[in-house]
Amino acid sequence: MKNSLRLLLLMAALSFLGLHQLLAQTPSTGQPVATSTPLALSLQQAIDYSLKNKSTLQSTRINEQLADARIGQTKSQGLPQVNVAATLTDNFKLQKSLVDFGAFAGPQLQGATLTNTDIANAQSGQPVTLQPAYKEAVASPPQPLAFGLQYAGNTSASLSQQLFNGSYLLGLKAAKVYQQLATKQTTQSEIDVVEQVSKAYYSTLVARERLKLLTRNVQRLDTLLYQTEQTFKQGFVEKLDVQRLQVQRNNLNIEQQNAGRLIDLSVALLKFQMGLDQRQPVQLTDSLSAAVLDAERLKQAVSQVDDNFNYSNRIEYSVLETQRDLAALDVRNQRAGYLPTLNLVGAYGFIGSAKSLPGLLEFRGPNSLDPITNFPNQSWFGFGNIGLQLQIPVFDGFRKKYQVQTAKLTLEQVNKGFTTLQQSIDLQRTQSQTTLQNDLDVLANQKANLDLATEVARVAKIKFQEGVGSNVELVTAETDLRQAQTNYYSALYDALVAKVDFDKAAGTLYTK
Repeated sequence: MKNSLRLLLLMAALSFLGLHQLLAQTPSTGQPVATSTPLALSLQQAIDYSLKNKSTLQSTRINEQLADARIGQTKSQGLPQVNVAATLTDNFKLQKSLVDFGAFAGPQLQGATLTNTDIANAQSGQPVTLQPAYKEAVASPPQPLAFGLQYAGNTSASLSQQLFNGSYLLGLKAAKVYQQLATKQTTQSEIDVVEQVSKAYYSTLVARERLKLLTRNVQRLDTLLYQTEQTFKQGFVEKLDVQRLQVQRNNLNIEQQNAGRLIDLSVALLKFQMGLDQRQPVQLTDSLSAAVLDAERLKQAVSQVDDNFNYSNRIEYSVLETQRDLAALDVRNQRAGYLPTLNLVGAYGFIGSAKSLPGLLEFRGPNSLDPITNFPNQSWFGFGNIGLQLQIPVFDGFRKKYQVQTAKLTLEQVNKGFTTLQQSIDLQRTQSQTTLQNDLDVLANQKANLDLATEVARVAKIKFQEGVGSNVELVTAETDLRQAQTNYYSALYDALVAKVDFDKAAGTLYTK
């Protein structure tokens, strides 16, 4: 009892150590630890980081490993299957069966007939053969009889090898196609991550540039307000002019604060899309001017879109093709259920019995003799067999019929999906092309408006400083300038986002 308790405690300790080791190997979070050093990020670096560290992608890539494991499981079905088994049975109440011993009984011996000749021959020393006399067998009722002994054991090793199974080869093909599907689904998730990171990166760039512009506006308005206050002290302008500029200054301060918070929010969104710790400081190294140039160069590219589009460039179409292949293999697999299966089977082992458990555990084999009576007392006997196992499906209640029908309908459903997906892709390409063209035109128009509003504000400031312009004209020009700046950066962001959507619709946003 003490030894058993020690064994249980040892097993519990080993289990705890194994669990502790497993937990030690499993990090509580999949993202790298944040540092105080700012992480320099270009758009491509941000994309590369997200493709490596985004938790959703890491989870999707596990599906590829699961597909590899599934292939191994399918292959293992075609390898020899070896099993070893052992049983020990205590037949504390042996089962009895009725046996008709009378059926095995013959006529009963009643004696022998002795004739005078036999007597004479015996007296003369000659051998005499007596003739037995029989009588009819006495009938007896069936008697209960227990077969076997109280303790019995059995140990054996069995082997089976699949020789023919129509579903096996189809299963191997389906497993490989499933692996391709997992890979393509990973690529689809990577494209979605690239899209999200790109839009978040552009949003941060636009917010940062807008804050820089607002800072310059505040500096310019502070200078103008100081000059106007000095002019008011000299009596050349009214106090109302100073107050109007102070109102503009207060509004600009609020707008500047909001823009700063918007940058923080944009950076937080970018970190989230990248799978980056929110505590990790970042520094964006790309400039917005380069992104604008890329957007402007798209004007000619958008107008030269080729109508002979290859739908396979879209990962969604490629995924659907793989799903169609899986559905077709499933139809063939269900039909293969009507084919017979052939297996090679074999077994070898020992079976024993004894009146007591210690006697059974002595494992007495051939040539074993009782030490007292010197009689054979073998208690374990070997057995072995080998053969072919053929299984022919005859009738299963139409189960396979409906399985084949279900697989065919699934395949038909997948094929119908190609038309829907093609129409959806065509619509996305048309929408993204039109949206990008419109956004580029709006961007060009807002850029012209911004240049014009800048010039008007510059002239209004000069006129006001020279005393030939009114304060109302100056405030109106400054308000129009800020509105033009807001409109320009909003159009710029829309154009950059439309560029990302256009590349995704064309299947060129991300390629390995």
